[in-house]
Amino acid sequence: MPSCSTAKRPWRWLPGLLTVSALLVLALPLVALARGGGGEHYTSSRDRGNGGGGDGLPIWLLFELIRFLFLYPKVTVPLLILGGVAYWLYKRNLHPDATTRRALDQREAEVRTEVSGRDVQGWVNALKLKDPSFQLEPTLEKVRWLFIELQKSWFRRDMTPVRPFLSDATWQRFNVQLALMQAQGVRDALADMKVLDVQLIGLHQTEWYDSIHVRVRASIRDTDVPANQTDAQAMAAASKVAPETFTEVWTFVRKPGAQTRIGEDLFQGKCPNCGAPFKGGASNTCEFCEAVVNSGNYDWTLAEITQGVEHVRHHKQVDGLMQARADDPALNLEMLEDRASLLFWKWIDAQSRNEPRRLSKVANADALTKLDAELGQLAKQGRRRVFLECAVGAVDVRALEVHPESFDEAQVEIRWSARMGIGPVNEKPPSLPTVPQRWVFTLLRRHGAKTNTDTGMSTDRCPQCNAPTTNSAANTCEFCGTVLGNGERDWVLASALPFESWNVQHAQRTSRNAARYQEARRAERGTVPPPPVDVGGHGHDDSDRVVTDVKERERLLYMMASIAAADGDVSNAERRLLKLCAERWSVSWANVEMALNAGPQLFERLVPRGSPEAEVFLRHIVEMALVDGRIDRKERKMLQIAAQHLGLEEKLPALIGDH
Repeated sequence: MPSCSTAKRPWRWLPGLLTVSALLVLALPLVALARGGGGEHYTSSRDRGNGGGGDGLPIWLLFELIRFLFLYPKVTVPLLILGGVAYWLYKRNLHPDATTRRALDQREAEVRTEVSGRDVQGWVNALKLKDPSFQLEPTLEKVRWLFIELQKSWFRRDMTPVRPFLSDATWQRFNVQLALMQAQGVRDALADMKVLDVQLIGLHQTEWYDSIHVRVRASIRDTDVPANQTDAQAMAAASKVAPETFTEVWTFVRKPGAQTRIGEDLFQGKCPNCGAPFKGGASNTCEFCEAVVNSGNYDWTLAEITQGVEHVRHHKQVDGLMQARADDPALNLEMLEDRASLLFWKWIDAQSRNEPRRLSKVANADALTKLDAELGQLAKQGRRRVFLECAVGAVDVRALEVHPESFDEAQVEIRWSARMGIGPVNEKPPSLPTVPQRWVFTLLRRHGAKTNTDTGMSTDRCPQCNAPTTNSAANTCEFCGTVLGNGERDWVLASALPFESWNVQHAQRTSRNAARYQEARRAERGTVPPPPVDVGGHGHDDSDRVVTDVKERERLLYMMASIAAADGDVSNAERRLLKLCAERWSVSWANVEMALNAGPQLFERLVPRGSPEAEVFLRHIVEMALVDGRIDRKERKMLQIAAQHLGLEEKLPALIGDH
């Protein structure tokens, strides 16, 4: 018979057991939350499971847990079961991650895309004024059909069946994304594709194009599987995962005045211009009337797919657009932004393949030389650039600059995200978080060149003979021999810079131009006031974006983490302050930890210490801290550490002011 003291001993240890169990439950999320988010190609910005981040369980806690488990199993095992149930309930009902986060995104998407029946009827009436045969329901049914066919083509890894319905940039996007997944050794597995709702939510009309925005709510079972799996194996794997509901906005464009041809369009396998049978083909050109069927000149062409949570209703003004149209009346944002999107995806493709010459037809010599040198330097070190799960959030023309003596410029901001970094050649890519990126592409075209409206949204063509271009290293058209990539006839890529770097260069050039203008005017008429200078490149608009845009806040915080990691070990104090920022800015701490682990490779380039780019970056962080009109003690400490890393301690007081 056991002694009395022995019989009471487990209960004497009960407080300790409860403490250990409670600590275990609290510590479990440190492991479970370690994941990378943002796995998106053509569907939603939903999170995908991934390793990385998190500090794990302390060794002493594991030791104590095992010891108690062996000494007092009758007490410890029930407590562990209760703790597991409590954690499951926490994850399911309280923790704003995974399912909850997707639900919140879905709700925001619904709010952003909500319209009234009166608005819809007004848009339909506006379209009927020029196209009496236009009907909303048949148009929405075509969108429903195209959505399913696009998913099927994506699943089969062959987008050819839907190519006639896509603009060239949209076509390029899907093909590059498929190539990136193949390089990663995975494919997308889909099952149970269902369209829940299709609704017209917007109409934008210009002289050159009508654009309709269609909300598509759908449900799908989606997962990644090894690339060598068959279609049947992939579908079986997808059928085992839970279906997810998501919202996208599909934007279709068509020339004003184009007429609906009932029963005689691409959906019936006919040319939308002449009604003859259309057999498809790489050129997307009708063999009878030579119409480019995806140009948008004859029927609706899918030009853009936006996640519902990122949809923006308003259309902003573009500086310099009217001046540029004085010499090129057909210049329009729809074609220019499609061209910029096309160049972006070719830029990603060339880097991921380590073949910069694939850009020879769409980038000028300076851009090719710079990219070739950067990739060559990495190759010497046995490294390469990695782009995984790359997706574009927005492509917006910021400004157009007219230079009658040389080349006109288009400044195009591209907001995108990817699991991006540097990895070893011929090896599995490192584990990287999905990071929002904000870049500005500068496009050049000889002043006096005209927009080719004959090919419309089919923007990947020779401007001389209208033949489709190829990805060969030659900088000439394979059909007519015209030299491409020099900007003489069409927009080409001149530079691609992170926003901070572009912002500084733009401000410096604007300042120089203002000085030259002032000097010239003074020489002609005497002293005159200088014109206003846009030092920050739309500074007020950028300040508003930093505060309200969660993707921009994520980008800034991830860059802060990378800069801190680049300087060496990150102290506990810095880690706590970064975590505070993550909580206040509504950014996932697990992804910030992955950014800390990835270090400087996370970004294309970090802002140099003490540089004007660093000052732009620090100013944006200060603007974020001032969102509530004040800077508290912890925020001030965070800004001081950031300024120290950036080499801008002396400039911080001026940026903070009296706050």
